[in-house]
Amino acid sequence: MSLPAPPDLPLPSHHPNQPSSNCSPQQSGARTMRQRPLLWHRAALATLLCVCALPAPARSQTAAATPAPASVEGFNCSANSTYPCQAYALYRAGFAGVPLDLSAVGDLFGVSRFMLAHANNLSTSAAPANGQPLLVPLQCGCPSGSPNAYAPTQYQIGSGDTYWIVSVTKLQNLTQYQAVERVNPTLVPTKLDVGDMVTFPIFCQCPAAAADNATTALVTYVMQEGDTYASIAADFAVDAQSLVSLNGPEVGTKVLSEILVPLRRQVPQWLPPIVTRNDVSLPPPSPPPSAATPGPSDDRSGVVTGLAVGLGVVGGLWLLQLLLLCCLWRRLKANGRRGEAVVSGDGGEGGRSAKGASGGGGGGGERFLVSDISEWLDKYRVFKVEELERATGGFDDAHLIQGSVFKADIGGEVFAVKKMKWNACEELKILQKVNHSNLVKLEGFCINSATGDCFLVYEYVENGSLDLCLLDRARAARLDWRARLHVALDLAHGLQYIHEHTWPRVVHKDVKSSNVLLDARMRAKIANFGLAKTGHNAVTTHIVGTQGYIAPEYLVDGLVTTKMDVFAYGVVLLELVSGREAAGDGGELLLADAEERVFRGREEKMEARVAAWMDPVLAEQSCPPGSVATVMSVARACLQRDPAKRPSMVDVAYTLSRADEYFADYSGESVSVNGSGEIAAR
Repeated sequence: MSLPAPPDLPLPSHHPNQPSSNCSPQQSGARTMRQRPLLWHRAALATLLCVCALPAPARSQTAAATPAPASVEGFNCSANSTYPCQAYALYRAGFAGVPLDLSAVGDLFGVSRFMLAHANNLSTSAAPANGQPLLVPLQCGCPSGSPNAYAPTQYQIGSGDTYWIVSVTKLQNLTQYQAVERVNPTLVPTKLDVGDMVTFPIFCQCPAAAADNATTALVTYVMQEGDTYASIAADFAVDAQSLVSLNGPEVGTKVLSEILVPLRRQVPQWLPPIVTRNDVSLPPPSPPPSAATPGPSDDRSGVVTGLAVGLGVVGGLWLLQLLLLCCLWRRLKANGRRGEAVVSGDGGEGGRSAKGASGGGGGGGERFLVSDISEWLDKYRVFKVEELERATGGFDDAHLIQGSVFKADIGGEVFAVKKMKWNACEELKILQKVNHSNLVKLEGFCINSATGDCFLVYEYVENGSLDLCLLDRARAARLDWRARLHVALDLAHGLQYIHEHTWPRVVHKDVKSSNVLLDARMRAKIANFGLAKTGHNAVTTHIVGTQGYIAPEYLVDGLVTTKMDVFAYGVVLLELVSGREAAGDGGELLLADAEERVFRGREEKMEARVAAWMDPVLAEQSCPPGSVATVMSVARACLQRDPAKRPSMVDVAYTLSRADEYFADYSGESVSVNGSGEIAAR
């Protein structure tokens, strides 16, 4: 098996392991790669990679009758397809050091454990077997300016990682390093630092919108040794001709080529055979009945047999009734104790059931049972009220971070504890579905049934909220333009995740600078899902929000969509550029000022107007005016009064990545950011 040549670049100093020169690529009409002699030092790893991993050309789904091979950057966008769409990737568990855990696999692809379990008809606590095929749900898109369709996933660079190694090992050739380079234009592949965030584009495609197309979704499948179109078609219960229609003749494929496989029915109501026959979590089939023929018997033996069966049925019914009565008694008895068990941190099944007060204070109050989310709470730690009180000094003001959030030191680990006086059931339901580096992580919870208090325990984010950082002149100076641009990108990634990669979609409903937290590296995380809702295009009569951030369609008609988050995001962009609050003390809105002084006027004068309007702290620094003007253009698009005219967060992230390219000719790096930008090119 041959191995493709690495990119024609000097080796990164931190990781010399790349394919050796004796692994030369095969030449084809679809792709011709240039080789050059290279010196390699660690032959062992290179040999292993030569054997087990080989990127190969992807293929495009175009309008042509016979599809032609695409570039190594993925499947070509098609005018006959509608983007974005639901797609899948076939991933095999247990390779390249990825733990046999749904959360670990979900983290790799930026999807929650719940979504991964749902797509494969598994329980969220199931552990996949080594080599078990899994369908990974993807939100496949084709952003403006990109010739290829893909689903982005964020990956944090570790020791020894390169684009090539991550692509062919952990991501199992579902992408290729050339595509990674293209969607991360501001990163230098040979100068990656441990901790850098890189976007890896997972190859995918959307079905053609033909009237006779029965395809519900497309699966990206990587050819394995011994695979043929016929065997793959059998694995997915489709005909081999459908693979030819999508990928071209079989003769043009080879081991580890990426191909598209259609699904004819909806997942997870139906799963392809390759998934179901390898699902070790399913109970083993019952043994077939014996083929032995009963011997002859007389009438007496038949009577005895009938009498035995009758008595057995009666006895079984009596025993079943007794068991039901016992279960009912135990449940009634347990319901009286379950809430107290969870409050004390000693609840059954790891605190998977919870009882507490729904609101108001007082002794006990009205109780609620969150058993409808209990099956998802197994991954959270159930804290005791006493340990939270000790860790916060009895919730003393000295430990107060902001609002009702307190800093807590528990066992030498620092947490942020949010104290509430209402039912946290809905917030917990949403938090268990999400898992992304740009969302504040929930670590555990506690419910005090005696006082009606609910406590959500989050990871501690060191540098506090964005609004306080911008208003503090000393801290704002640390937040230079590159750092602010990275904050904008981080926030875009987080919103893109909850809008596109959760089902049903999550609308945050309270996007604002005080709900954006900055970690030690000044990277942003979205916090406070207290107002978040699942679903799309809902209507409410209960209007809540913060002045200056509320979208007009929500304020007037109560319409709840992801576009209301996009609107609020545009206001946060204005705050990042101006260093000012969304609404001043006198009620004047930052948006109105931007419309008057920046957005109104000739486009060619935009940069000059932005320079006069932006934060004086930025004006004193080396700040590319083109980059700032691009961000303001994005903000203007997000703030359209008509929600249909606002971009999706997919397109916002892609456009902002272009703004960061203005730094290519700048040598100065931010003192508060560790070098690279986290770019999502969708």
